[in-house]
Amino acid sequence: MPHHGFIDLRATLECGQVFHWRERPDGVWEGLIGNKFAAVRADGGKLVVLDGDPDEVAHYFALDHDLEAVYAGFPGDRTMLAALEFCRGLRMIRQPAWECLATFITSSMKQVAHIRQMSTALRARFGRAVRGTDLRAYPSPRALAAASEQDLRACGLGYRAKNLRATAQRVASGGADLEKMRELGDADLREALCELPGVGRKVANCVMLFGFERLSAFPVDTWIERIMKQHYWRGHKKPTPLALEKQLSSQFGPHAGYAQQYLFHHARMTQGRGRR
Repeated sequence: MPHHGFIDLRATLECGQVFHWRERPDGVWEGLIGNKFAAVRADGGKLVVLDGDPDEVAHYFALDHDLEAVYAGFPGDRTMLAALEFCRGLRMIRQPAWECLATFITSSMKQVAHIRQMSTALRARFGRAVRGTDLRAYPSPRALAAASEQDLRACGLGYRAKNLRATAQRVASGGADLEKMRELGDADLREALCELPGVGRKVANCVMLFGFERLSAFPVDTWIERIMKQHYWRGHKKPTPLALEKQLSSQFGPHAGYAQQYLFHHARMTQGRGRR
C-alpha cells in the first residue's frame, strides 16, 4: 500500500533516537530494522524504499503518524515555532524495545557520537551477521547476558557495562518481559523500566518514547532542562528535572515527546554544533 507521510529523513536519523544508520555518498541511508536490512532515501519529503519490505519500513518510520495533528497541539510560542520550522518532518521511529532500552542504558552522560561508537562496537563484537550486508544486528539480551563485564567495557561502555549486563540478564531470564510491559499504562511502564539496572527516569522516558511509542513521554536531559528554564518555566524556585517534566509535559499535551525531540534537535544542531 502507498504511504504518503512527509519525512525529513536526515533529521529523523540524526536527532539522537537511533544510532546505527549510515548514509552512502549517493544519499541512500542503510540500516537494520531489527535483523532485517533496509535501504531508503528521501525524494521531495517522501520516503523511497530501495531495499526492504515497504510496509515494515513505513511502520518503522511511523509514516502513519499525522504530523499536522501533532503540530496542532504544540504551543505557539517563538521557541517552539523555531524548532518546528527547523525540524518539520522529523518522525519518532518505532524501535525494537530491547535495542532501544539497551542503547539508552549506554547513553548516560554521553554525546550522540559516543553512543553511536558504543552501539557499533557492541554490534561488531556480539551482534549476529545479517545476510547481504556488513551491518550486524543489535546483540540479543542473551548474548549480552553471557558477556563478561570486561568484554563490555572493551566496547567503550565504562561503568555502563555493569548495568547493561545486569539488565540483559533480567530480560534474557524472563524476569523483565518487555512485551508484557507494552500492556502497562504510562505510569506503571515508567516504574517497571526504572526497576532495571541503569534506568533512571530520563532513560525510562526515552525508552517509552522511542521503544514503546508513548508519545507523551517527555525526557529531560541537560539540553531540555536549559531550554525549559530559559523559555518555559514560570515558577520562582529553581526547578528540578522532575518538576520540569511534570509541568511541561502536560503543557505540551499528548504529543509532548514530539515537541521534546524537536526542541532538543533544534537546540543541539543550532547551539551545540551537533553535540548531545
